[in-house]
Amino acid sequence: MREILFLTGVSGAGKSTAMSFLEDIGYYCIDNMPAELISVFIGLMEKNDEYHKIAIVADVRNKGVFPAFQEAVKNLKDEYTVKIIYLDCKNTALQKRYKLTRRKHPLADKFSGEIEKALVYEKKLLQPILQNADYVIDTSDLSAAELRERLTQILLDDDRDVMNLHVVSFGFKHGIPTDADFMLDVRCLPNPYWLESLRAKSGLDQEVTDYVFSFPETQELLDRLIALLDYLAPLYIKEGKSQLVIAIGCTGGNHRSVAIAEALARHFEQSWDNVTVNHRDINRR
Repeated sequence: MREILFLTGVSGAGKSTAMSFLEDIGYYCIDNMPAELISVFIGLMEKNDEYHKIAIVADVRNKGVFPAFQEAVKNLKDEYTVKIIYLDCKNTALQKRYKLTRRKHPLADKFSGEIEKALVYEKKLLQPILQNADYVIDTSDLSAAELRERLTQILLDDDRDVMNLHVVSFGFKHGIPTDADFMLDVRCLPNPYWLESLRAKSGLDQEVTDYVFSFPETQELLDRLIALLDYLAPLYIKEGKSQLVIAIGCTGGNHRSVAIAEALARHFEQSWDNVTVNHRDINRR
């Protein structure tokens, strides 16, 4: 069943941070949609099978949104899995945030720029939504990483769904990847290029893989790399990172780096759901 998530709450409580995380875990996100258009929008999404998870951000920027918002939510619950996540925050913390960011509260003009009055009035408007929310998160003392962790607990079964692992092989002679979070040089390993029978093949060929892993130092290097990355991945998630690009490089990007990258990807697929492998320079000779 299609899942529809409504993200709402007070201005400055972290909805932008939350929306970025939702996009990372596969939600199609719409910010500040007029409540009157929600049902129309969902009807259009029904025609596309790609959008199984939809997140809609609703707040006081949309004047008079909440009666229409409540009606839309009520109608959708009959056909879809609907959740409402409300981000709350103490007024003292919100005032500090607005002072630091120098952003304007959406209702500031109504109260001649007095943030405190705007916050009190906003929370009064939001009270009916707060009472009907499925989850309430107080972000007063939460960092961005802690907010993402709380959303993970609510929306995902475990960390497997959060982390996207991308393994890339490359050749140093063609330049290093600029988007790599972690890079390893495997030019220290014996090179299949110097064997005439293997030169035209790649690390995707079994003969090359067998040759690369015929040396005990290759397996030890792989085991140590796996141990390090298995330790690091949960730490990256804890700090709010949802993507890790691991680049493995050799001279030309055809043999050793490809074989090691493939072995890494096979290992990660046992523990993580979102694993991809790309051999950037495999067709360059």
